[in-house]
Amino acid sequence: MKKYLLIILLLTVQQLVHAQLVPFQTKFEKTIPVLNVATFHMGFTSDATRTAFNPKDPERVKEVHALAKRFAAFKPTVLVLENVPSRTEALQAMYDAYLKNPQMTFEHPSEIELLAFEVGRLSGVKKVYGIDYKKGYNYRIYGELETKADSITYNAYWKLVEKNTKNYMEKLNREPTVMDHFQMNNSKVYLDFLMNVNADMLLYASSPEGNEGAFEAAKFYERNLIMFSNFNKIPLSADDRVFLLMGGTHSAFFRQWLERSPKYHEVDVLPYLK
Repeated sequence: MKKYLLIILLLTVQQLVHAQLVPFQTKFEKTIPVLNVATFHMGFTSDATRTAFNPKDPERVKEVHALAKRFAAFKPTVLVLENVPSRTEALQAMYDAYLKNPQMTFEHPSEIELLAFEVGRLSGVKKVYGIDYKKGYNYRIYGELETKADSITYNAYWKLVEKNTKNYMEKLNREPTVMDHFQMNNSKVYLDFLMNVNADMLLYASSPEGNEGAFEAAKFYERNLIMFSNFNKIPLSADDRVFLLMGGTHSAFFRQWLERSPKYHEVDVLPYLK
């Protein structure tokens, strides 16, 4: 028996070594660069977590426009935004109006008007697309369960979140700036946190007999899968460069698909935030 186990082990090692020696191409010869920027919502949002921000405060707008200048250095050719495809025509008309009059005001400005439009204006972008897909899910399902299969992990994780938030604010020792938010939102550790807090922690929320949390998380996964499918419908050429702006959790989902995609490659956001 030991002899057979040794043979299997040797064959496995041999296969691993061989796999490392033989190149395995995962990307096309020419891929489309995507600057996948995770933002907080600067206007109204139905999200559970909100960032305090006044989109009509001239100082805050100045901060956002300074950020736009940094992102414009990426030289995008297309803007892709968290907006439903059915509104792309209206979004394009609004963007065209902004290009003609950058001083125009918006009744309810968000990160789209304040950041994306300015990035596009500075870069000479002509086209804008929406890729959002609306599908709700019950992220509060854990608290609604009468009996829980795991009554420890979910609550313990939220205590860890509170601890991390407290440590961050103590270290910062001031109110976060727009730049602070974007540096945090686009860090790998925070994007992983967003995946956890908005989706994956629901996998620990179930009754002994059911999988209630998993079914709710699946709805959110479905929303993001369809958003990525909408992204793939955009008529892009190999010479295009995409500025992609969405809420952080959507960016976190897209990060994994862009990494594995043969068509695109994700450009690191953090160098634009130094």
